[in-house]
Amino acid sequence: MNEDRKDNNRDKMMRIAIDLIASRGYKSVTTLEIATAAGLSEKTLFRNFGSKQNLLEAAFGRFHYKEEMSRIFSERLVGELHADLLLISRNYHEIMNRNRKMILIGLKEAENLPGFLENTSEHPRQLMAFLTEYFKRMNVEGKLIETNAELQAFSFISMNYGIFLSDLVEGTRFPGLSLDAVIEESVRTFVRALTP
Repeated sequence: MNEDRKDNNRDKMMRIAIDLIASRGYKSVTTLEIATAAGLSEKTLFRNFGSKQNLLEAAFGRFHYKEEMSRIFSERLVGELHADLLLISRNYHEIMNRNRKMILIGLKEAENLPGFLENTSEHPRQLMAFLTEYFKRMNVEGKLIETNAELQAFSFISMNYGIFLSDLVEGTRFPGLSLDAVIEESVRTFVRALTP
């Protein structure tokens, strides 16, 4: 089997696993069901992932935000606090909303998956590292007040994660507020506090 086809089969199994587990729960879905829904054998699933938990962890690794955020920080930031944080926030929410089912699985199924949260926390840790370095660089350039860059990175991530969680279950966002308006105002407040 060529590498492209193998990668496509892996992606297909990961997406199907996310859909099935999100709708029925981790314990209710079997590896045979996942493989069958993907049009593959259970043997292929085990050869690629080894277990259902490994499959789910691979899906988190593949579809979460680490790679996309890495590209944003290395290629798209312009060195202007408001524009950069707005770009980061909007992309964060786009990625998180695209992966709503996966996030819900992580929140609901953590007790059924030993070590799962530790294995999937690589994404927020990486985002925090990117933001910490960004804030340090902006301070050196005189574009950010003297502050604890790591603490500010944590605060910024927490703010965005809280906004995301407030709308995780459909229809629970505060009435009359658009996501973009909330992001814009939150970033504006954050920037105002950190600008010299």
